[in-house]
Amino acid sequence: MSQLLARKNVDRLTAELPGEGQGLRRVMGKWDLTALGVGAVIGAGIFATTGTAIAGELGVRPGAGPAIVLSFLLTAFTCGLAALCYAEFAAMVPVSGSAYTYAYASLGELVAWIIGWDLIIEYAVGNIAVAISWSGYFRELVAHFGIGIAAWMTTDYRTAFQAAEAVAAGATDPRTLDLAAATTSAPELFGLPIILNIPAVLIVAGITALLVYGIRESSLSNSIMVLLKVGILMFFVAVGIFFIDPEHYTAHGGFAPNGFAGVRAAAAIIFFSYIGFDAVSCAAEEAKDPARDVPFGIIASLVVCTVIFILVAAVMSGMAEWSQLGTAEPMLTALNLASGNEALLGFSRVVVAIGAVIAMTTVLLVFQMGQPRIFYSMARDGLLPAWAAKLHPKCRTPHVTTIITGVFVAFFAAFANINEVVDLTNIGTLFAFALVSIGILVLRVKEPNRARPFRTPFSPWVPLVSAGSCIFLMLQLPTVTWIRFGIWLALGLVVYFLYGYRRSKLRGSL
Repeated sequence: MSQLLARKNVDRLTAELPGEGQGLRRVMGKWDLTALGVGAVIGAGIFATTGTAIAGELGVRPGAGPAIVLSFLLTAFTCGLAALCYAEFAAMVPVSGSAYTYAYASLGELVAWIIGWDLIIEYAVGNIAVAISWSGYFRELVAHFGIGIAAWMTTDYRTAFQAAEAVAAGATDPRTLDLAAATTSAPELFGLPIILNIPAVLIVAGITALLVYGIRESSLSNSIMVLLKVGILMFFVAVGIFFIDPEHYTAHGGFAPNGFAGVRAAAAIIFFSYIGFDAVSCAAEEAKDPARDVPFGIIASLVVCTVIFILVAAVMSGMAEWSQLGTAEPMLTALNLASGNEALLGFSRVVVAIGAVIAMTTVLLVFQMGQPRIFYSMARDGLLPAWAAKLHPKCRTPHVTTIITGVFVAFFAAFANINEVVDLTNIGTLFAFALVSIGILVLRVKEPNRARPFRTPFSPWVPLVSAGSCIFLMLQLPTVTWIRFGIWLALGLVVYFLYGYRRSKLRGSL
């Protein structure tokens, strides 16, 4: 048991970093890292899951209504505490690998493996949800220019057949009719309709190729797109203010129509909006001054995103009745339901659709970059095969695992349902955040004299409340999500004991 919990101390972690010119390129400053975090956070969450959080799901969970702003504050509080813990680790352990590396330094190899395996849910599985949402907004965007994409090419089996059942029960709205058409208009194979999310597959393939080419080019692309999408979100806020009807904040059941139950349920959903700030720590080996720049990037990106989220949510819930916003495109829905200048509203819908496509492209970029670097760190420790740590001889990027991650994401994005993927991503990420917070406390006891360029304030209270808040949000997720999460972790343990336990470099040196 002691070998399973053996730690790789900070000195060993930093000593094992490749020499100058052999490892990842250190090309990113604090503003690059901030843009990286903002690029990861502002994406599918604010553009897609906010609608479900506001309106809820009939028979599944209540919505927050206009009190969605309180849900964002609750989630921001949880993520802010976790961000302080991540910042301490990132400054002290400037090694690629994020929560996996931090757990190895504080909680031992077995927990590190569990987190590394769990992070596949955050980055790779999370990217499946982003790719699916990207495809939906892309379809809406090109439709504005008269280019139609068949429904069977942009949806999944579950959504299509649910829509068909709704139409059979009498539904007549255009969106449901369109989705239901996928079951009859799609080409067939052995009598079964072929329903594939083709745009989702193609965007993942393009992002994967860009990341294989090089991090400098990827970072530049991300920074440009981040500036564009923040500007577009501010455009939505500036335009939406003129279409707010104050009655929407108090009518239809009041400001918080479902009380705190709705607020906390919505907080668990919109946690997906905040996923990504920790991706900054995955770039620690590519930061020019990781001890200073990585904590700055983590905290700054979270603050910027929280302000933007609250502004967008407040405007959105003031433009339409909250119960009507439960769509996959809530910002477009709010613009469709708003009353006023039709020319301005029509123009705004096009701009928002463009913003959504840009936003989710940057998220795909950052998450697709983060996952291979976690595999890279695990392979250097012997827990994965050596080829997973192989760098491209010219581009010096982990090209093998980048391609594998791209194939995995593209394959499941072609078939998966976004709601199930989002819930699984949320529980996996919250679990990682909780363990990182506990790791801060453990390392403070085991290595109290370790130099800490950034220290989590008010310890042990901040790490304890951080872990407790993460567990609280996990408990708001459906039971089926917990079952899937448990199966995933069990599968990870099987892989560890069949391969990682036997090949671990740390255990081999004990």
